[in-house]
Amino acid sequence: MVTSTLHDALDRVAAHGRDTRVDFPSEPASITLGELADSTRVMARSLAAAGIGPGSRVGIFSQNAPEFLQALFAITRTGAAACPLPLPTAAWDLAGHAHRLARIVSVAGIRDVIVSSRFRGLASRFDGAVGDVAFVCAGDLLAAAPPSGRLPLVDAAEMAIVQFTSGSTAAPKGVRLTHANTLAGIEAISEGIALGRDGDGGGSWLPLFHDMGLFATLSAILRNVPMTVWSPASFVKDPARWLRQFLASGATISPAPNFGYDQLVAAVPPLEVAGLDMRHWWVAFNGAEPVALASVERFLEHFAPAGFAPEAMFPVYGMAEATLAVTFPPLGRPPVSVWVDRDLLANAGRVWQVPPGHPHARAVVAVGQPVRGVDLRLSGPDAGRLPVDDQQVGEIEICGDPVTSGYLLAEGTDDDTFTADGWLRTGDLGFRLDGDVFVTGRTKEMIIVHGTNFYPEDVEGIARDIPGVFKRRCVAVAGRTHDSDRDGGRDGRGKGADGSDGDGTEVIILLAETSLDDPAARDRLAGDLRAQITGTLGLSDLAVHLVPPSTLPRTSSGKFQRLAIREQSWKSPL
Repeated sequence: MVTSTLHDALDRVAAHGRDTRVDFPSEPASITLGELADSTRVMARSLAAAGIGPGSRVGIFSQNAPEFLQALFAITRTGAAACPLPLPTAAWDLAGHAHRLARIVSVAGIRDVIVSSRFRGLASRFDGAVGDVAFVCAGDLLAAAPPSGRLPLVDAAEMAIVQFTSGSTAAPKGVRLTHANTLAGIEAISEGIALGRDGDGGGSWLPLFHDMGLFATLSAILRNVPMTVWSPASFVKDPARWLRQFLASGATISPAPNFGYDQLVAAVPPLEVAGLDMRHWWVAFNGAEPVALASVERFLEHFAPAGFAPEAMFPVYGMAEATLAVTFPPLGRPPVSVWVDRDLLANAGRVWQVPPGHPHARAVVAVGQPVRGVDLRLSGPDAGRLPVDDQQVGEIEICGDPVTSGYLLAEGTDDDTFTADGWLRTGDLGFRLDGDVFVTGRTKEMIIVHGTNFYPEDVEGIARDIPGVFKRRCVAVAGRTHDSDRDGGRDGRGKGADGSDGDGTEVIILLAETSLDDPAARDRLAGDLRAQITGTLGLSDLAVHLVPPSTLPRTSSGKFQRLAIREQSWKSPL
């Protein structure tokens, strides 16, 4: 059982790795572990002098920069819990983002928010719009003369971090993570990839306020491994340039969602691949969204001339509630997948293997076995939630040292996340085969049309590769529609596809981003999408809506916000 705290662990590693660096090229800035440990003591005393201590919850509003890490460790030294806050993704959405922050602040009971120097001006625009909170600049806390006095002793069972979930299928919830949870999760990650070998280095472009970016960075820091943290914008704006910088940094380990690997393939022309040296990239985490076999195979084939090894691709399953890691594959194993009958999988919950060319074939990628400290079981949908057999789909439930004991929720909100015997219901569906866990989808995302079940991944997997779909971005959701919507969604009234008014016909609604402007080209794309999907799935009730690039809302990790997409009213294409 872990009896230490996050800041204790930092102090121990800094004692013998003071010069190990965490670099932030996008700032640019850098900090050593020794500087990080020393500066967080200064900041912690300033916070304690302001009345922050055990029981407090303090927000962090910062880009990927040293100030984020300084704030996090300083907050935990006071006995308070750090609450990483999401940053706005667009200047035009500041009012909407203020509303989302206000909800988080209310749920978490935040009264103080530490702001990085760069975002001091932005935070001032939120003043009064996110509740009764005080924004304090990290630079001011570091510059203040630290008062004398000892910081409190912090117990491992106290909350260290409140990690708000991404909100891909529901409103975000605050995951309560103790010091013990967090260190157990970091230990599981470290053991799962043998982190800490000579020559190891981490690299990430994911935001630090997101669980995958945060715990990847903390895992490197607390194993005395050099870490390079870029801004998300550096990857999104120029994936090829980011890849060259990542390879030049000497990093060996990096996390990314599945779509990140798609973007790298699209950004680096085949003629340039041979000029890259990817032999030292030995763990490429692939998680935070469903892992697509087509994406994995495309990436491995594309970058094989650069020396990227198949066994470096590391498909995983994780979630904030488990302090990230739930299952890892064996280290050094190339990706494993199976082809199953998608109709039996969706409607009978049965795993029936078929050849890849079978008309009902669906590929599912293995994500390995539970990591250290995590137990996993699969339960059926019946009232007794009885365990299911191997090769039978069930809801994934977990428990163990890294797993949260609960959430911070809005007042009056019921929490049915835990079973009577204390297991966390993840809401994810999956099966076991030959010792591996395979994730098939989410219970809340299953689409039912005329009594037949469809996984949205099956619809999206067909649509992504059709020419004209912008960067393979598309989402399938359930809805009801007008008859005219089945002809491409061109009724122009902004109703029907979202379930309002209409004739009440159950359909699958496919929303696909496209940069096509020509009406004839758009009509051809909509027709191609309908023909391919209906022909492959035997589905007659399909509404296709084409939307401009970057229209479909995403979470901080790049996952589509299905709840928001389902609830939004979609008008006819441009």
